[in-house]
Amino acid sequence: MQQIIIGENEAGQRLDKFLHRHLKEAPNSLLFKMMRKKNITLNGKKANGAEKLQAGDSVELFFADETYAKFRGNSLAEDSAESRLLTDGKLAFGQFGNLSVLYENDHVLFVDKPAGILSQKSKPNDLSLNEWMIGYLAQKGDVDRKNLAAFRPSVCNRLDRNTSGIVICGKTLYGSQIMSSMLKDRSLHKYYRLYVEGCMEREQRIEGYLKKDTRTNTVTVYTEEQPDSAKIVTQYRPIAWQEQDRTTLVEVELITGKTHQIRAHLSSIGYPLVGDTKYGNPKLNSMRQEKFGIKHQLLHAYRLEFPKMDGKLLDLSEKVILSPLPEAFGRLR
Repeated sequence: MQQIIIGENEAGQRLDKFLHRHLKEAPNSLLFKMMRKKNITLNGKKANGAEKLQAGDSVELFFADETYAKFRGNSLAEDSAESRLLTDGKLAFGQFGNLSVLYENDHVLFVDKPAGILSQKSKPNDLSLNEWMIGYLAQKGDVDRKNLAAFRPSVCNRLDRNTSGIVICGKTLYGSQIMSSMLKDRSLHKYYRLYVEGCMEREQRIEGYLKKDTRTNTVTVYTEEQPDSAKIVTQYRPIAWQEQDRTTLVEVELITGKTHQIRAHLSSIGYPLVGDTKYGNPKLNSMRQEKFGIKHQLLHAYRLEFPKMDGKLLDLSEKVILSPLPEAFGRLR
């Protein structure tokens, strides 16, 4: 018999999903048959696969050693995959340096991402914040090959390469699930700071429909629903008018979160972001690059506001996490 004690990173998932991941070479039909015949049990009792696993649960597998090894697959290949993750993590940590961690607990961490760093890989050889996070946790001794085989820490929200600010990262399966759920139900409020061209005079909530062109990696905002479009809602308010450069510092609450939403939505109503090479004003962008060295959009994920929380993430209850504005924001006057 093989016995597996469920840890924090396996907890919260269904038994059948765990078995499929752990015994990746075994057909699902066979796994369900083994549960019916009690060749696979949970805490010594018959299981049907729908049970939610808890930390400390015992999964018993009544297989011959050679059968278990066969269903597990090539463990050497798995070790190699986890070793590559650790290697990439070390490279990313060395390349990006000791990025500012704004807050961290056992399940989540919040990283202040500088502009120019990917949140996730776009090509196989990229290094991104995902890899940096593994490198960061590895150098602290929080992850190793065994941990990574059970769960791979990753970012929960993505920022464009040239957007700076707070990125939410899940250190455990539990943390990732809770953060993803809060982002989906919008109970976690996200605020951005940015500069737009022109004088924005009043606060407004705007709606529209966003359609993405995957070929050009751009989006278009429409006032009426289009085929394959998604509804977007953006709340913005002006903070400060810079008369000399005719720009406005703005705060945006992202009600929905779609690709390039803030950049395209504000541009569609006549307020393109300063420095935005996709949706901005090319003439003004060129002038501001020459005058101030601004080479990308001035867009910063500035603040997170948490609702009341309990349980393992009680420390985040009604917490506000802030990221200071980057130096580039201070160049305009």
